[in-house]
Amino acid sequence: MTNNSGNIMLALLAGAAIGAGFGILYAPDKGEKTRKKIKEKALETKHEITERVSHAKEELTKTANEKKVEFEQKLEDTISHMSYKADDIIATLERKLEELKKKNAQLHK
Repeated sequence: MTNNSGNIMLALLAGAAIGAGFGILYAPDKGEKTRKKIKEKALETKHEITERVSHAKEELTKTANEKKVEFEQKLEDTISHMSYKADDIIATLERKLEELKKKNAQLHK
């Protein structure tokens, strides 16, 4: 769930809760019935928000795990590639060292 859609969903839920609250408060019911309706609506809204948060948490965990796996693979690839490069560099340096030794030996003759 993207951040924008999460904000939109939260705004819709808040708007629905506020609208329902005003509707209940201005309804021509007795105080006891009104309080009961408010409590029921608050519990429904709490349940909906809890479900949304739980879903968002699951999605975030899933995405984080996927990104972790991708990162680990890229890191492994990079380390492997660097290892090959290091081997190439060492081989090149060893060849250069041998060339220098030969030149040095020729100079001392």
